Amino acid sequence: MNQPANRAAPRKKRRIRVLPILGYVVAVLGLAWFFEARMPTTIVIVRHADTDGSMMDGGDPPLNAAGRERAEDLADFLQDIDVVSGVNAIYTSDKRRTQQTAEPLARRLGLEIKVEDMYDFKRLVRHIERDHGGDIVLVVTHSDAIAALIDELHGKKPLPAIAPDEYDNVYIVTNPWFGKVKTLRVYYGERLIEPTLSGGSQTTTVTAPR
Repeated sequence: MNQPANRAAPRKKRRIRVLPILGYVVAVLGLAWFFEARMPTTIVIVRHADTDGSMMDGGDPPLNAAGRERAEDLADFLQDIDVVSGVNAIYTSDKRRTQQTAEPLARRLGLEIKVEDMYDFKRLVRHIERDHGGDIVLVVTHSDAIAALIDELHGKKPLPAIAPDEYDNVYIVTNPWFGKVKTLRVYYGERLIEPTLSGGSQTTTVTAPR
């Protein structure tokens, strides 16, 4: 009469031993999902490419020939910036020069260009964080908006001034869910090194891909 009770005891012990293992597996899967959902957001910030016209008093000049070529260089640079996937979203201002700078990359990746007020930094950052957490986001903006945007993203280090004829800076801001924001500055396309005088002799003009 006691045999069923005796057989039930080992099964109960096995269940007790299995429960911690199942709990461990669930915890691991939960952590994996949590950290996957909390992947860092990468914001790539560039100034629009070259123009000829005046931008005073609200002028909206298009890109010139050099600017159109630079926009293609930017697309070359960013199309495969990540080994798994490229840029996931593109934001520009309402100015033609920013939209035309972003257009070659948007066309290649099949992305819609999202137009935002580049001087409403809090709103822009809020939209990126809400809609593109863990993504790579390109922001094509204006030279006088870059430093304030990076500051809003908490990359507090002061930025070097951007010269009026300097269009090839790329600021890559990595905004993790936990930890410090990292900001890198690189260049795309070719940079022209102007002739300079050194020791009484003139150096040669060269193009340096960067």
